[in-house]
Amino acid sequence: MTDPVAEVVSLLKPQPSIAKQVTGGGPWLVERTELGSPFYCAIVEGECLLTIAGRKPMLLKVGDFILIPEAYSFTMSSLQPPPRGALAQRLETSPGVFRLGDPATPVEIRAMVGHCAFGSDDKALLASLLPDLIHVRGAKRLMLLVQMINEETGARRTAREIVLSHLLEVLFIEALRSTGGAEATPGLLRGMADPKLAPTLKRIHEDPTRSISAESLASEAAMSRSTFYARFQREIGVTPMDYVTGWRMALAKQLLRQKVATAKIAERVGYGSVSAFSTAFSRYVGMSPGAYSRGNTPVAD
Repeated sequence: MTDPVAEVVSLLKPQPSIAKQVTGGGPWLVERTELGSPFYCAIVEGECLLTIAGRKPMLLKVGDFILIPEAYSFTMSSLQPPPRGALAQRLETSPGVFRLGDPATPVEIRAMVGHCAFGSDDKALLASLLPDLIHVRGAKRLMLLVQMINEETGARRTAREIVLSHLLEVLFIEALRSTGGAEATPGLLRGMADPKLAPTLKRIHEDPTRSISAESLASEAAMSRSTFYARFQREIGVTPMDYVTGWRMALAKQLLRQKVATAKIAERVGYGSVSAFSTAFSRYVGMSPGAYSRGNTPVAD
């Protein structure tokens, strides 16, 4: 059966950007704002604070892994941050290796951090289906994956970009399946942890060609329409038909980038005619399927 989480990560197309090793000692603070890109960090030694806008500071310890699919405003700092307004000390000691705080102080923390990008132009939709923060403790496999990404980033080997893209996909999937679904923020992962909604989500992904309505989904889930609608929106964050339409359009965009014929796409994403698909696509995307196809180059699977 189709795995919705794997499909979403694959369509997001995570791409390598920055991976580095960081050490710190004494008071230090790093602030990032308005990135809007995925950020991850693995603590190899010591402790630090992570403060995401709108949240209480989190204590990160050795063996901790965090992933923020859409990182906008956050800070990382020593347990005793420097005074506000103090000049941040940050030194690149070798390519991809940075020292935070006073270089004369003993090293108190070691971490591997990275930023990446999503290649999909549906990243806003797809990323919204993921938890806004993933925090895993004692995750040896995640630590190993981050180390492999850091090593691959610095080695400049043949086929480096392909290897990094696949490692990032594995990192995302491993992070997602290491997270307690029911405790996640509303989104696909939380929906997949719901025994009533998981089969529905799998069927939507497995067969987008079939006729789907909120009533048919509720019937398959053995719930009344109102109960199903409320539960779906609470757990996943969107209405059932908004989810179905968004997923169909994400698939349609991928097929259009691959230059598949519009008639075949209409059939594969559940529309009875080219005109019905074209109308729905234009309303959702803001341009016709033909215009979208002409503006995008083919993308390999």
